[in-house]
This record gives sequence, C-alpha cells and structure tokens, in this order.
Amino acid sequence: MEEKKVILCAASAYEKKYYFNPKFSDVPQDIQDQLHIISVMFTEDVGGIIFFSFDEEGKLSISTEARDSDYNYDEIGAALEVREIQKRRRDMLNGLELYYRAVFLRQSLDLERWMLE
Repeated sequence: MEEKKVILCAASAYEKKYYFNPKFSDVPQDIQDQLHIISVMFTEDVGGIIFFSFDEEGKLSISTEARDSDYNYDEIGAALEVREIQKRRRDMLNGLELYYRAVFLRQSLDLERWMLE
C-alpha cells in the first residue's frame, strides 16, 4: 500500500518552475519565500526535482529525483545537500511540521516535548 503524501512545494530544473501548494497559503510569506529560494537554489546547483512533502503522520520530508537521461544529476551530492538543508533549516522545518499537524491533522500539540527534540 502506497503512503499518501501532501506536497508543500517543489521545484524542477527541467521545467525551470517552482510550485507552492495553495492549501498552505496561510504559511507566513517569509517562510514561503525561504522555501522558494531553497528549492530553486537546489535545482540550480544539483539539478533534478526537489519535493517538500508531508506524510500521513505529519512528518515533513525532502526528496529528490532526476530523469534517467540526466547524467549531470549527482545523487550523492543531492543527498548531502538535502542533509545540509535539514541541518541549517531545522527550526523552520520543525515549525512547518507543527503547523501541518495542528492545522491539517488537527492534532493537539505537546510543545514542551517538541522543544526538547
């Protein structure tokens, strides 16, 4: 059974396009702008396509993919860049998870537990 994911945003080096899911229009503009910059810079540097998506439990993940014909795409470099994004933008990504869990999944949030993670 395939897990359902909700795309927050994505960018493609092939189409030279960025997509932000309008369901998340209440996310502060500053955060939307940061996601836009991160996504576009990733595709410019590494190539391929980058996705920010939530799983059914509200966990935010960053995934990438490339066309089979894209010999310039570096899978190892992409993984390293994703880890760097996760490290540098940890607070923003955690905040987006909290937002998704509260607004979309309607979960009651234990903020003390989250702050200790």
